[in-house]
Amino acid sequence: MEPLGRIGGATVDVLGVLLGSDQPRWGLEIIKLTGRPSGSVYPLLDRLERAGWVTSSWDDDSERRGPRRRMYVLTPDGAREAVKVCAKKAKPVPATRPEVAR
Repeated sequence: MEPLGRIGGATVDVLGVLLGSDQPRWGLEIIKLTGRPSGSVYPLLDRLERAGWVTSSWDDDSERRGPRRRMYVLTPDGAREAVKVCAKKAKPVPATRPEVAR
């Protein structure tokens, strides 16, 4: 597995979606869940796959209508690194102001 060079917000979003599921996700689903455009998600998935963080395969659901889906899942090493990346790049949650007792 290769380290990723630049890790931006889109990378963290995609890794977060893949980490948050115990099932493979397809490209369009990842696009919808991240709110990122296909022009950034698909090249990112390709880069993650070439680096060994993700594997992909074609969906074999012959009952489903429509085009075949490419399914993506984190490799075990990719999942470990994704946890580190997402923890490091997590946006801080603003502290809530305590209610003033009256």
